[in-house]
Amino acid sequence: MRRFILPILALGIAIPAAITMAAPPKSASARINPDLAAAVANPLRDKDRTRDVYRKPAETLAFFQVSPEMKVGEYAPGGEWYSRLLGLYLGPKGKLVGLYFDPTPGAFGEAQQKGIRDGAAKYPADIAGWSGLPAERFAAYTLDAVPAAEKGTFDRILVMRMMHNLLRWNIADREIKAMRDLLKPGGMIGIEQHRAKPNAPYSFTDGSKGYLREKDVIAFMEIHGFDYVGSSKANANPKDPADWPNGVWTLPPALRDAKEEDKARLTAIGESDRMTLLFRKRL
Repeated sequence: MRRFILPILALGIAIPAAITMAAPPKSASARINPDLAAAVANPLRDKDRTRDVYRKPAETLAFFQVSPEMKVGEYAPGGEWYSRLLGLYLGPKGKLVGLYFDPTPGAFGEAQQKGIRDGAAKYPADIAGWSGLPAERFAAYTLDAVPAAEKGTFDRILVMRMMHNLLRWNIADREIKAMRDLLKPGGMIGIEQHRAKPNAPYSFTDGSKGYLREKDVIAFMEIHGFDYVGSSKANANPKDPADWPNGVWTLPPALRDAKEEDKARLTAIGESDRMTLLFRKRL
């Protein structure tokens, strides 16, 4: 789970009177192609595999309709858990690009700006070195420094458990707009995000607890030029009450501030309940 120590800035989300919902894709499990299955099963992932039971990478990437020949951006790669899998999956035929925050002043201090730029600079070598595939199969950019020729060339962009940070840091508008510019006509953004209960108050769903309401995320993306394609239950966890006073980080893998006697109970609940949503760039 991702959390950065930055000032918490709230962003109000207007909800349209009506949300047009296209028919969701067919069952994700039916579309797990052999290349994806092989990447998920690759022995190089043995240390990462322990989280597959919670993160459902094969089902998630299949739902996002990620094909092995595509050009795919992973936004805010962080610890590179998904990047390592995507490198194996896309490296032979496609292209994986790490997309990092626009580090211009505002949400980020000087040291954080440097860290963002340093992360982007080393990303291709990280994934190439880990996967054993050629470095030219991978690239990375901060969103303020993407070459003009890259715009309109991405098939997919993945935003994994990061929308809450974009909203609480008040940078969601600029980041999503920048990602939209990178997508081809009809290109899609896949979002995985900790899910709040539908009636959760704004004080709990402003991003500071990690949880967002699904209808708010859908509304936000529609406002920013995307059509809602559909949702998947791949990352749902009905055992998560999604009401932790200290936020989503109460649950595994963080178990932040958990008492020793509570760890077994929290571990049995598992990782957070998550929405898995797909959006198409509106022409």
